[in-house]
Amino acid sequence: MALLSENTRLSSTGSYALEMDGVARHFGALVALSDINMKIAAGERRAVLGSNGAGKTTLFNAVTGDFDCTYGRIRFFGEDITTIPAHDRIRRGLRRTYQISQLFDGLTILQSVYLACRGVSRRRFSLLRPRDRDANMEQARSILMAVHLYDDADLQVATLSHGRKRQLEIAFALAGAPRFILFDEPAAGLSPTERRDLVAILGALPSHIGYVIIEHDLDVALRVSEYVSMMHNGRVFKEGTPEEIENDAEVQAIYLGDGHG
Repeated sequence: MALLSENTRLSSTGSYALEMDGVARHFGALVALSDINMKIAAGERRAVLGSNGAGKTTLFNAVTGDFDCTYGRIRFFGEDITTIPAHDRIRRGLRRTYQISQLFDGLTILQSVYLACRGVSRRRFSLLRPRDRDANMEQARSILMAVHLYDDADLQVATLSHGRKRQLEIAFALAGAPRFILFDEPAAGLSPTERRDLVAILGALPSHIGYVIIEHDLDVALRVSEYVSMMHNGRVFKEGTPEEIENDAEVQAIYLGDGHG
């Protein structure tokens, strides 16, 4: 099986993979998100930046269904998914990674990715062991090539460095046939060499797979994105290309600091 089958870049109603219309999330009196309006094209690579508490991860949680929206609507390739359970959003091709690693420490890398592929397949409840030419096993090996873990396939997850574990999380997000991925701070805690590897992995993803990346490492975020949405106090306050955002005086003053450049 190929790593990922080609998906149409157009939804039935337009060219957007992800649309948020007036999305808000309240926690009692706390307004974590307010009137988020965002349209992200199929295949687009978008960065969402902002200081701690700006609402970035809450936005991801609303898109994936981990949190309900207090107000607003979310559409995924033209389909309203606002009230669809999180597991059904996964089956529609939406994936995400998390800030805190959630891995199978007792398994090998290959076994872990195989289970991730099996978990989103039609045969996920089968008790049969995989055959030599099992499609999920073939896809797992292909994914390990894509995330630079193929040579370490037989290593136990518990023995991996932090950076290798972050690469494994990306492998999980590629399981099945993802149409769009949300990356939540994938460069957190990585060394300079591991950051360069991460940029290479994201840059080599199939062009039909779009993603949004939350990242505090601005050098990484601006290198792997085509467009940037800046958040502040639960709202989107500025958007533009990486070059426009990097050179914007207000953004530099608030987020980048006087020494950036």
